[in-house]
Amino acid sequence: MTGLGAVFRPQLAPERLRSVARAADEAGLEELWLWEDCFREGGISTVAAALAWTERIRVGVGLLPVPLRNVAITAMEAAGLHRMFPGRPVLGVGHGVQDWMGQVGARAESPVTLLREYVLALRALLDGQRVTTDGRYVRLHDVALDWPPAGPVEVFAGATGPRSLRLTGEVADGTVLTASTPPDGVRRARHLIDEGRAAAGRTGTHTVVAYLLTATGPGADERLRADLVAEGDADVPGLGVAGDAEAVAEAVRRLAEAGADTVILQPTADEPDPEAFVRFAAEEVRPLVK
Repeated sequence: MTGLGAVFRPQLAPERLRSVARAADEAGLEELWLWEDCFREGGISTVAAALAWTERIRVGVGLLPVPLRNVAITAMEAAGLHRMFPGRPVLGVGHGVQDWMGQVGARAESPVTLLREYVLALRALLDGQRVTTDGRYVRLHDVALDWPPAGPVEVFAGATGPRSLRLTGEVADGTVLTASTPPDGVRRARHLIDEGRAAAGRTGTHTVVAYLLTATGPGADERLRADLVAEGDADVPGLGVAGDAEAVAEAVRRLAEAGADTVILQPTADEPDPEAFVRFAAEEVRPLVK
């Protein structure tokens, strides 16, 4: 069955998170994803709060920008979340928006090299290993977590370009695709991810998470169009969906057929009722998606 979730966008004030997270949890939604967007809201603080305010829903962060965070700190925080809320956190890391990284003096000359070193070190630390590495960006000497997760946990990575997509297949446990990825793009991404997995000799599952820009209710078409224009995606065919539950479910099915394992509905930046949006996803769209 295709996984289904929704995004709490950081265009909403942090104090709105509690009611949205609880609405999603009570409605039976499977996953709620949050973003660490400069300079709006932090990823770890919001994930921890959402987990504490809910009982069963999985809460993901997609993505933590790796140039901003020492890998040891990320490992400590991730391990704490996994121990306090077993099976519920979903951790995603990525390059970060390069302009934002430049604003804070953290832009890496080789984002792909940084992500490779970072994910390998992070997975090793979360596996309970003692790590010494002297990479171009990630340098650790005899580092091990005192409180690693009690069992295996997954590390997801976000990617858009071919090199980064192959890299996620090679080193990560799952890949997060942005809402700028239409079904054909998901199909291409899955192929590149599988190339990376094959090159690394990796077997087992690799979960692909795809965001789907979604608008429903009054003014849905106009709100969707405005978001696509704002992101420079207005001319990309097959991107986003506006309409009722059946229209949204059909768009989810198209992404799933292209290779997405989980689809996360991303409301428009001006979504008028985020609590109703997560209930719509859980109560109206979920029954139509197999």
